[in-house]
Amino acid sequence: MTTGNYEVSWNELGDIEEGRPSLGGSTSVIVYRLFQFSLRHVLEERFGIEQTDALLRRAGRLAGKEFAATQLDRSQGVEDYLSEVVEKMETLKIGVLRAEKVDLQSMEFMLTVSEDLDCSGTPVIGRPICSFDEGFIAGVFERFAGREFDVREIDCWATGAKTCRFTVRPA
Repeated sequence: MTTGNYEVSWNELGDIEEGRPSLGGSTSVIVYRLFQFSLRHVLEERFGIEQTDALLRRAGRLAGKEFAATQLDRSQGVEDYLSEVVEKMETLKIGVLRAEKVDLQSMEFMLTVSEDLDCSGTPVIGRPICSFDEGFIAGVFERFAGREFDVREIDCWATGAKTCRFTVRPA
């Protein structure tokens, strides 16, 4: 039975070669942001900022889990896994991920993402806006560790920082 929803599966996102034989799989960041910020605007009008952030975080978590399930090898140790996340994020031009602090015992991390797809170069509005990224990072860690993670953005281009900074902790 179909619900009318698209399945969030890496393999069901479409055949890009067939569907875009001339244009391919790349687009402009500005076009991505036009989609993202218009969606955010409509959601905030309807649900408010807090609920919009929660919805985007939930969508990001779903995307992060699927990304990790199809693009990453979770059989390796956490440091190698994190290195692979760094490589894949750069290859796909999502952003430049770096680990500032790593505590393997507690599985707590401080990560930065520069040249972030979602916000690098946007105007300063005084609050972090990368809630999708929070969920995405949580999903990537959850797929590896088999348990939930809480990820919060503490610095963002939209708050005046020149890189996004996230705390990552087991929930």
